[in-house]
Amino acid sequence: MAVTDAAIDRIKDMIISGELAPGDRLPKEADLAERLGLSRNSLREAVRALALINVLDVRQGDGTYVTSLEPHLLLDALSFVVDFHRDDTVLQFFQVRRILEPAATAMAATQMSDTDIENLRKILDSLPPEPSVEQLVANDLEFHQRIAAGSGNAVLCSLIESLSGPTTRARVWRGLTQEGALGKTREQHVAIYEAIAARQPEVARAWATVHVAGVEEWLRQAL
Repeated sequence: MAVTDAAIDRIKDMIISGELAPGDRLPKEADLAERLGLSRNSLREAVRALALINVLDVRQGDGTYVTSLEPHLLLDALSFVVDFHRDDTVLQFFQVRRILEPAATAMAATQMSDTDIENLRKILDSLPPEPSVEQLVANDLEFHQRIAAGSGNAVLCSLIESLSGPTTRARVWRGLTQEGALGKTREQHVAIYEAIAARQPEVARAWATVHVAGVEEWLRQAL
């Protein structure tokens, strides 16, 4: 194991064991290096690597702190990696969406507050009668993000948001080329909303599956 990897593992162990909690400041570099039996250079490399994935926060002139370790922070690195996807893998992203989003939608049907459900309806109502493709896609993204957040599971929400970027271009493409895409999207969004509002998780799950699978099937044929 490389020295830097060993240093990363030792800091990780300190966090997992609770010796370092979210928001805690790391000991001074010299003290921590001596304590862990590492060179200061190896420790610096480990801190730099952990800062890149939002485990540590290096504050110039103040010190190094453990971040909040919230899922959206830790999964931010996934979003960065996902941005490097190739067009020929976009179908795989839709396949993952088809697994995750129905589960989140079913959870939202039991977890969302009445106010959140009302706001979900407002998102649908905010779409103009004859929207541009850009307006339709923006509305679609916001609709699905609110549902993911409404699942009450921060990890699931962050994973779904990470998958939004790679599928945006395909959504725009579908809106431009598939006849009736606007009407179909509206109808399915309303059906998903109504199932959530009625607190019917399995119906919500089914409509979400139909919705994502429909786009996936169109993309499969288009490719």
